[in-house]
Amino acid sequence: MPRFWLDLQEQTETNILLAKKRLERAIGVIYRAGSERGSHYFAARLPQQFDAVIHLDETQALEPLERTSHWEGEELPETYPSAL
Repeated sequence: MPRFWLDLQEQTETNILLAKKRLERAIGVIYRAGSERGSHYFAARLPQQFDAVIHLDETQALEPLERTSHWEGEELPETYPSAL
């Protein structure tokens, strides 16, 4: 299926299966190969962590509503993405 919505709050056979503890990979961590399993993954039970799951096979990038010179330039700002 190219896209679907899965309501994890319903009591369905699928959600009971998804309640089993499994590894979830954290996003935005500093990669360290030697400690990847312990520092990048954690135990997750999807129905207890999320209300729903949305799957999309294809996506595309958003563009700003106002195209200012900040967005038109070739280089990203020095402080990207935190803007501090």
